[in-house]
Amino acid sequence: MKSKASLFERLSGFVTRRVGSTSAFMVALVIVIAWLLTGPFFDYSDTWQLVINTGTTIITFLMVFLIQRSQNKESLAIQIKLNELIASSQRASNRLIDIEDLTEEELVTLEKYFSELVRMSKTEKDIHTSHSIEEAKTLAELKRKITSESKN
Repeated sequence: MKSKASLFERLSGFVTRRVGSTSAFMVALVIVIAWLLTGPFFDYSDTWQLVINTGTTIITFLMVFLIQRSQNKESLAIQIKLNELIASSQRASNRLIDIEDLTEEELVTLEKYFSELVRMSKTEKDIHTSHSIEEAKTLAELKRKITSESKN
């Protein structure tokens, strides 16, 4: 079973590289031009149109799965690389490892914290000053207190 998966992986990698090349685009372009040029010989019949429609539909259908497979593999590789960087950094928060498993709402919340870190870092004169999520959270809570006290 392992050899079949390996064969499929090699085949899909080969096809992905070839289909994404300039020469593959040129071949597709030549096919479309040839199809257009044959139109007058077939009186632009339904069969003539069906040939290109069927061909492009089949190719598109297969390519969607191939592209998605390739994208999933690349995404996983990037996530592993990022996890390695986070895990190897003493100052990084290990809570961000496997962040892709969080809900969209949790990701939006984290994005707000990181936006606050960006805002805080822009006010610093020293580019080496570091801020943490916890510091952003503390400042946000302090702002809420100040805002609520000023309203009262």
